[in-house]
Amino acid sequence: MSNKRSSSLKAKIVIISGPSGCGKTTLHKALLVNPLLKGKLVKSISATTRHKRPGERQGRDYLFLNAKVFEERIRKGYFLEWEKVFDQYYGTPKTQALNLLKKGINVLLCIDVKGARTVAEEFPQALKIFIKAPSMKVLEARLKARGSESQESLALRLKVAREELKEAKSYDHVIVNADLKKALGSLQKIVCQELL
Repeated sequence: MSNKRSSSLKAKIVIISGPSGCGKTTLHKALLVNPLLKGKLVKSISATTRHKRPGERQGRDYLFLNAKVFEERIRKGYFLEWEKVFDQYYGTPKTQALNLLKKGINVLLCIDVKGARTVAEEFPQALKIFIKAPSMKVLEARLKARGSESQESLALRLKVAREELKEAKSYDHVIVNADLKKALGSLQKIVCQELL
């Protein structure tokens, strides 16, 4: 899709990015239940090869695929963007997002900074919001509290987080998630101003 064609769409892509442990999943889920945005903002369900976490459901939280199927879909051009993050694939199915945009429904993508860059190249009018923890110390504590990270995995996530934080300046808005209620208030205000 050319930039010219993407700019003719009535709806917008809203991108939320941030390091693991910054709270972006909690924030985007809370954003989606905002009554003002009901029917106006829909989350694009990402595909991934990572294992389900407790409470996650196929087709609601992610499209869980095995690596062979994911790689086949990459070759067929199935994804708007895709990345390999922490040895697992993540991607945004193209058709689902484009169909929603054509219907005038804004699409929410919760993706990493590389994926955000790819999408923003094709959709320059996308609204990009970066979520970050108040400090690396807080981020590390949140990741440890998950109880799902090995020492190696934790070290890698923190290294990647430092790299991702450098990208924050290329976003339209940066929200520091020190207090979840305040961070959600800021996020809702930004998104409602842009979309309503």
